[in-house]
Order: sequence, then structure tokens, then C-alpha cells
Amino acid sequence: MSNTLKREKFGSARTQVGIKEVRDGILILPYNRYRALLSTSSVNFELQSEDEQDVIIDTFQTFLNSLNSPIQILIRVRELDIDRYIEDFEQKCSGEKEKIYLAQSRSYCEFIKKLVAGNKILSRRFFLIIPYESKTPIDFEVVREQLNLEKEIVIKGLEKLSMTARPLDTLEVLDLFYSFYRPDQAKTQPLAKQIIRSSNEQEYF
Repeated sequence: MSNTLKREKFGSARTQVGIKEVRDGILILPYNRYRALLSTSSVNFELQSEDEQDVIIDTFQTFLNSLNSPIQILIRVRELDIDRYIEDFEQKCSGEKEKIYLAQSRSYCEFIKKLVAGNKILSRRFFLIIPYESKTPIDFEVVREQLNLEKEIVIKGLEKLSMTARPLDTLEVLDLFYSFYRPDQAKTQPLAKQIIRSSNEQEYF
């Protein structure tokens, strides 16, 4: 089946996702809707004492009450491509002249191979999605300023929970969606700027 027929049958992935554009790390959606994404750290609630848990709950409640609009929490679990990591590591070590370091490198690679044999290695990342909407078309600079203010409120609120957060740039936002819609390809071919330039023709996300 040709690429043209595939698109006629399944439609554009971008159309299905409902994203018009990603600019300066901001998702531009239909009907004057916008979203900014923050990558955040996490707190292991179960490892805290009862008093510490009470403090976290109270602080989180205060944080939620300080927000001007609802936020979404996204937890993204991805399988890591350990084979590629091992290949890259072995390639870097191949030029090692010191025998002791070369032996240690080989031992490390064998240890990793045994560790992951038959097991999937997963990474878990946490994101917050901050919305902004307008009933009528609005200048993008105004949108960016408003979302920047909201991001600062969220970041400072998370600091009180001993958490850190940072905004995603355009490449990171696209890579996130790329990993959802092309999970196998994303493990072996990370999204890069040169791929983004041709995404309209290749339908990478």
C-alpha cells in the first residue's frame, strides 16, 4: 500500500492528534487553545514519615488552590534501548589502550547484559500540562506571556514540595508525541532537528 493510500485510509497522524503547530515549546491547538508542558521531578510519598506526608498533602492542597486554571498530570513510561547504549559504550571503549580500563569496561558490559537479559528496562517521567484558551483569536506573544506567568507559578509552587520543574522546548514536545505514536522507531531513532524539518512529508508524528 502506498503512502498516499495509507494517509487516505488512516488520515494524517497530526490531524488525529489535533495539533496545529508547536512554537517555542507551546502546543497550538484548534479553536484558540494552547498548552505548555513542564517536565517535573517526583517525591516518593510512601517513603515519607506520617508527619512528612501530612505536610506534603497540605502543601499540595495550597499549591492547587494557587493555580488560576486546572492542570493535567502526565506520567510517561518508556522502554529504554539498552542494546544501543551497550553498543555505543563498547565502541567508545574499543580505543582504550590501558588494559586494566579495557578489562573493567568489558566486565561492566557483561554485567549490564546479564542484568537486562529477558527484562525490559523502563524509564518513568512526569509532566504537567498548563492550558491557556481564548474565545477569540489572540496574538501569540500574549499567549506566551500568559503561559510564562502560569509556568512560574507552577514552578515556584513545586519548589515548596521539594520538586523541580522546567519547561519543554519545541524539540522535547515533539519527541514526547513522537514516542507515543512511533514507540518502536523512537527507541532506535531519536527525534532530531533534521527529522523535524521533513516531518510534513514523512509523518513522523
